[in-house]
Amino acid sequence: MKTKDTFMHRIGEYLFTIAVVIEVLVVLVDKSNYTNPVQGRLFQLTFLLFLAKVCLTKYTFKEYACIFFFCVMGAVSYFVTGRNELVRVAVFVASCKNIDMGKCLKLVFWLTLSGCLVIILLSVTGIYGGVSLTQDYGRGSVETRYTLGMGHPNALQCMVWSLSVLGLYLYGKMMRWWHYLVLLLVNVFFYLLTDSRTSLLVTVLAIAIVLAATRQKNVLVGKLLNWFGMITSLGSIGISVLIACNAYRVYDYVWYDDRSPVTMLFYYLNRALNGRVRILVENDRFEGTVQTWRLFSRPENNYFFDLGWVRLFYWYGIIPGCVLALAIAAMLVFFYKKNDYLAIALIASISLYTVIEAHVISVFLARNYLLFVAGGAWCMVLKGSEWKGVTDRERKESYGANN
Repeated sequence: MKTKDTFMHRIGEYLFTIAVVIEVLVVLVDKSNYTNPVQGRLFQLTFLLFLAKVCLTKYTFKEYACIFFFCVMGAVSYFVTGRNELVRVAVFVASCKNIDMGKCLKLVFWLTLSGCLVIILLSVTGIYGGVSLTQDYGRGSVETRYTLGMGHPNALQCMVWSLSVLGLYLYGKMMRWWHYLVLLLVNVFFYLLTDSRTSLLVTVLAIAIVLAATRQKNVLVGKLLNWFGMITSLGSIGISVLIACNAYRVYDYVWYDDRSPVTMLFYYLNRALNGRVRILVENDRFEGTVQTWRLFSRPENNYFFDLGWVRLFYWYGIIPGCVLALAIAAMLVFFYKKNDYLAIALIASISLYTVIEAHVISVFLARNYLLFVAGGAWCMVLKGSEWKGVTDRERKESYGANN
């Protein structure tokens, strides 16, 4: 029986790894100038591979109940909106049980980094992809910024940010001071090419938090850093909701000469976010504002804009948005009890970035590293703070890189 279980576990691991590699490759193709004609089929294939891994894995009753709940929520979302992302997310996270998420994320990191370097190399050598893009970027003048094969300068800087924060999560504990300096200089170099301030600022904040956490010896300072990360993560969602509730004030500022203190606050916030709040009210129905939100959204809610958390509630609905926010809160409490400042820093960085950009709110699972972290932790979260009955092997296999 033990031999059979080991064999099934290995088969499941192989299927999971193949699916993750495909998901990463799909992300890389999307970042290039090539249009993938079989993207939907590949998503169907990876879904079946993750589902096969789930079928080969043993779960407790509580774990089955959790999987059932999220799959039902995803199914309702699919039948209401036609979007299948929540079902795919639920099956993916469930399939992560007994997977060494540290090794998995290292595979994702190095494969993504290698793919990005190939795209950049093809671009600068003139083989495939554009090097730069000249247009008006919303600042009142025509500018030339570098894309290095990724279609848009923000997309290039976004990949630098995502790889930076993932690298900090995976290797932060073993990094020396000059590693942080090199990472900072790399981000500054790409900023000079792309002029994408958001990604640079969020990356600098992540570097500062991880550097401070790894160098401090005071327990209180460590707790304060963790609390800062937790507040930043949940506050990012709260701020996004407030933006969706008050985006109309930017409209009133222009058309009704509203100069009230609250309106001026959101007017300056819109300027700080480079017009991202204004985009919500530049259409007939004010798509993305709370008046267009529904419990499980609707097919008509397909407007594209950058505000990530707002897009989550707009595309998928209030109920899925609130459930996912509660899931993030549960993960933060779990990591706080483990004093896993690297995981909290990763969640905080992604959450803050998602206020402004929608990189992780998409059809691409391998863009959202929160899903991998959740996949490595969800079984432990369900077991409770004492982790009763959890063996050392389960801790190592079911949790992430910093166990």
